[in-house]
Amino acid sequence: MQLLEREHELDVLGAALRLVGEGGAGLGIAVSGESGAGKSTVVATALQQGPALRTLRGQCEPLSTPRPLGPFRDLGLPGVADTTDDAGLREAVLQELGSEPTVLVVEDLHWLDEASAELLRFLVRRVETVPLAVVVSYRDLEIGAHHPARQLLGDFAVLDGLRTLVLRPLSEAAVAAAVADTSLDAARVHRLTGGNPFFVAQVAREPDRPMPSSVRDAVLARIDDVELDDLEILQLIACAPDRLDDRVLPLVGVDLPTLRRLDATTLLGRSDRGVVFRHELARLAVESTIPPGGAPRLHQRLLEALEQLEPQDPAVLTHHALGARDVDRTLAHARAAAAQAVAAASNTEAASFLEIALNHLPTTAAPLERALLLSQLTRQQYFIGRHRDAIATARASIRLWEEAGEQAGVAEAYAGLAVLEYQSGHSATSTVHARRATEIADACGVPTAVARAYTDAAMLAVIGSDLPRAVECAARLLAVATEAGLEEFEVAGRMMSAAVPCVTGESWARTEVLRWAEEAREQGWDELAWRGHILVFSADHEHGSVRAAQRIIEDTLAYVTERDLGVARLWHLSFRGLVHLTAGRWSAAEEDCRTAIDDVELGANIWPDTVLGLLSLRLGRGGADELLEGAWRKARGADEPLRYFPVLCALAEAMWMTGRPDPRVTDFAVDNLQRLASSPDAIWAGGRLAVWLRRLGLLTARPAEIGEPYRMLLEGRHVDAAAWFRMAGDGFAEALALSDSPEPEHRLEAVALLDRLGAIGTADRLRVELRSDGLDSVPQRPRESTRANPGGLTNRQLDVARLVAKGLSNNEIAARLYISPKTADHHVSAILAKLELPNRRAVVVRADELGLV
Repeated sequence: MQLLEREHELDVLGAALRLVGEGGAGLGIAVSGESGAGKSTVVATALQQGPALRTLRGQCEPLSTPRPLGPFRDLGLPGVADTTDDAGLREAVLQELGSEPTVLVVEDLHWLDEASAELLRFLVRRVETVPLAVVVSYRDLEIGAHHPARQLLGDFAVLDGLRTLVLRPLSEAAVAAAVADTSLDAARVHRLTGGNPFFVAQVAREPDRPMPSSVRDAVLARIDDVELDDLEILQLIACAPDRLDDRVLPLVGVDLPTLRRLDATTLLGRSDRGVVFRHELARLAVESTIPPGGAPRLHQRLLEALEQLEPQDPAVLTHHALGARDVDRTLAHARAAAAQAVAAASNTEAASFLEIALNHLPTTAAPLERALLLSQLTRQQYFIGRHRDAIATARASIRLWEEAGEQAGVAEAYAGLAVLEYQSGHSATSTVHARRATEIADACGVPTAVARAYTDAAMLAVIGSDLPRAVECAARLLAVATEAGLEEFEVAGRMMSAAVPCVTGESWARTEVLRWAEEAREQGWDELAWRGHILVFSADHEHGSVRAAQRIIEDTLAYVTERDLGVARLWHLSFRGLVHLTAGRWSAAEEDCRTAIDDVELGANIWPDTVLGLLSLRLGRGGADELLEGAWRKARGADEPLRYFPVLCALAEAMWMTGRPDPRVTDFAVDNLQRLASSPDAIWAGGRLAVWLRRLGLLTARPAEIGEPYRMLLEGRHVDAAAWFRMAGDGFAEALALSDSPEPEHRLEAVALLDRLGAIGTADRLRVELRSDGLDSVPQRPRESTRANPGGLTNRQLDVARLVAKGLSNNEIAARLYISPKTADHHVSAILAKLELPNRRAVVVRADELGLV
């Protein structure tokens, strides 16, 4: 049947292929539509009509759990199947794909695995720098908010060089053209099929048959006359959703005459390495004809054949072992698939395979065997942010470790629970578990258990401001790890030994923590590397080193994303949002925190609610109360100084903005300031709250020690404090410092600075105060059309702006960010408009002031 009502899509795809063929900038196109909309046909037609280019096809498959890097494993690219170096793999794939004009087609993203999604994101974000067309297809209704492909499709929606084509159902006129040579009633066919091209084509192929009521009926009409033996082969192929490997055909008794007969049904086609159904709807229709009890036998035939081939794919073998209901083989293959997924940093798929293995572990299995699997699953669930599941899994393992008499396993399970409960917002429970873990580990004396328990206990003590306990745990950890020769834990011990001086502001300790974090990163000890970066970021941000905090957070975000550490990514998006807020980059802060706040399992993460609440206040929006209430609940759950202080400061700012008394400020903050600020790592946070209480007239006594700029403010040195904040890159704090001054010119300067930052809500509050004080020269709020918008820079525009500030040309920026020079030019123009600057040189001159260096 001719391709109808797809001219526009073919034109877009054809133009893209011609551009790539001519050596122009690469691009990405996503083709979406319901099943049967013709996505594969449109892509295939465009490739057939376009220039002759190297074309590589990857296929996502409806396996029970997807293969890590599944669509890339079939491309024949070097290193994909056995790599453990994510960054190296991505660069190698990009280099290979860009070595000549190439089209990369990845179909059926609705079955995409996590690792492939990240690799595709890497490629499409750099596609403009190489002669590469990335073409993907997907069913839009099958990709939910937490699907691995969701962020990739978000890139297609917003990034330059990427676009999405949506295939609509055929109109009645198109259906009429499709059935023009038949006696079929076009209106009835359109009404029956809904304009689904695949359904229309099936009806049109058999116009003399009774009108089918469904796609399934239309497909099955094609095999009415097929012999039973041939039908069984079709059913066998339907049980292999990826493909029936060419090498399997003789092993399952499929000969050439059989293939010829099956080809006459027009339901089958070929992929690069096997026989497949031309359409998933056809496969599902044939699969539905398998009689009750027949599927396991078909899967068993496939499983036995596939196990004879090398190399084996444990994910595919797991799928067929499940279908065959073969418990022993499912267990064996799922374990192998989980190990492969862990090696590929595909933690999501690793968790799924471990769950399959556990579900097929015999009830007679030894407690130790089940406990080991549960322990592995706990870790993978933790890495991907499934904290509730991980807590339940860890608790289930404890009883089994105890039955097995393995106290070391009990200790490590409690250590893991401590971390999970802490991140879920249950600090008191976490503390109990951490103590129990170290006590049990010490009693059993197994070095690895002792080291694990004290590693986690030390980290929790540091971030919970229990610094004496942190020092004690770090010393015990280092001694045990050194004596036992446990390399990973020795690195952890050295890192944690420097952790307390790091968070209290010692520069030498910051260097030490970074040193050992980088060592952990090189060795692939992901969680340990991440923890080191948390310590450094916390120290930098807490002590006002905004630019250093920005650098460490950008680097860490890239790393944890590469390593499929979902939980770490959510934390660090929140941290980056906090940095953006401090620097007055409102749009970028909101972008990050809106993403992070979607996750409800990180109950200890106060930052998304706090940042978004402060944005609402400063930008003059509504909704701050609900957000800050959420932050307060999380702070109460954590019950730690460094969780309380940021939220109390935000609540104090809200009280100052609205004039409404808040007992959390007037009572709790006033009564607990001295206690909370007594920890050496809370000196700066305590000073910040003390300043807010002074602004509200509530400060009764200042803490004994406070950070330098807050000491200046409490001493009345407002200009000095403002200069300090300006040098640090915190323009909002600079403005508030000036607003505290008794001098009218300083307060007017504060209003002007807030207007430039776009903090209109805060500026308006100061206008009201100044006018009530009798000042006549208070500036009016600037009109929207004339106001610069430095806070409106997105994360991508900030990347470009930083390179402009370094003096790079558009071509140099394009090479650095993997975009085209034309796209770089568009970004630069938008940046200059938002910053209200005349040219690039002005960005360079004001780079420090704008927080771009």
